[in-house]
Amino acid sequence: MSQRPRPRTVVSCTLLVIALCAGVTACGSDGNPLTARPYDAADQISFSGPSGAGKKADPDKPLEVVAEGSDGRITDVTAVDATGRYLAGELSADGARWHSTSPLAANARYTVRVSTEGEHGAPGRKVLTFDTGRPSTKKRLTVKFGPKAGRYGVGQPITAKLNQPVKDPAQRAVVEKALKVDSMPAVDGAWHWVDAKELHYRPKEYWPTHATVQVRSNLDGIKISDRLWGGRAKPLTITTGDQVIAVTDAAAHQMTVTRNGEVVKQIPVTTGKPGYATRNGVKVVLAKEGTVRMTSASIGASDFYDLIVHHSVRVTNSGEYVHAAPWSTGSQGYANVSHGCTGMSTDNAKWFYDNISQGDIVEVVNSGGDTMAPFGNGFGDWNLTWKSWRKGSALIAGDPAGPGPEERARLRPQSI
Repeated sequence: MSQRPRPRTVVSCTLLVIALCAGVTACGSDGNPLTARPYDAADQISFSGPSGAGKKADPDKPLEVVAEGSDGRITDVTAVDATGRYLAGELSADGARWHSTSPLAANARYTVRVSTEGEHGAPGRKVLTFDTGRPSTKKRLTVKFGPKAGRYGVGQPITAKLNQPVKDPAQRAVVEKALKVDSMPAVDGAWHWVDAKELHYRPKEYWPTHATVQVRSNLDGIKISDRLWGGRAKPLTITTGDQVIAVTDAAAHQMTVTRNGEVVKQIPVTTGKPGYATRNGVKVVLAKEGTVRMTSASIGASDFYDLIVHHSVRVTNSGEYVHAAPWSTGSQGYANVSHGCTGMSTDNAKWFYDNISQGDIVEVVNSGGDTMAPFGNGFGDWNLTWKSWRKGSALIAGDPAGPGPEERARLRPQSI
């Protein structure tokens, strides 16, 4: 026999549904502030942007949003310009203040969205818009070319030192376009960015002999970024002499000096002993310093020495020289006994000193030492292949062949 459901069972289920619905209602906008519709937080915040119609913010000043009073805090701020670029910023731990940490763009419109939280957790929103004007100040990018005007060897790189760092690739391209190097006879050369504040220029091969090299900047009046504009630079002219190259074979303990391709001198030498091996590679003569006091303090040698050394020619910033070493004449031509320098007899050192010039090439081969670094310890620029050198250019890094005459004309900078 069938049985009908008990009425109390139906009533119980109904009461359960009603109870659940009541619970949902209790969690609605009237009960939980987290699900409430955001209120206008205009009265809870202030910001440093312009408030009057037609007024524009100074892009040189940071943007600041502050929570007013003690009954709420800022939870999030996003500031975006019309091109979609976000403005970096930092919110304080207590939510009382947000400020920008990167520069505002000039002549831009920003939309700022501020999220807040009330005393009881109710969310607030405020959207602000403002325009920026021209920067009140402009930084000038100045360039100092090196070396000083004069006559140099065929290995001398041209240097361009900037007073402001330039990191952005597009901005580097603007700078590089404006730095001009003209050589007579003409050469195929390129700039290489050593770091954000220094460039070097060298030809594919060594400079021609008896060449005239003129360097100038067309940066004056050129816009590099919103705040950075090119300034004036003093031009530079240098000339080259004969091609003088001194190659030291550390294994054979011999230096061969050539002038314009002709061997003019063979010199017995000693180079760095084990533990102090002379650096391999191409170095450019930095200076003729004559008489120099050399001590082991400069290299941290365990065996102490303190010597007055004559006919000294510097080839690295860290203290590698070619110099007279009368104390080691018995080893010259036979063994390597120095602390890294290239030593020779006093007579040979005097001849070398009299026949070498700043910018000439001193190369070491077959040494147990590391290869001379391209940058940071003098001029090791020639230790980079031409392909690697070109990769350091902001203009031609991706072009293995290099720009032709028509492209060079197209790359001339335009004033803004």
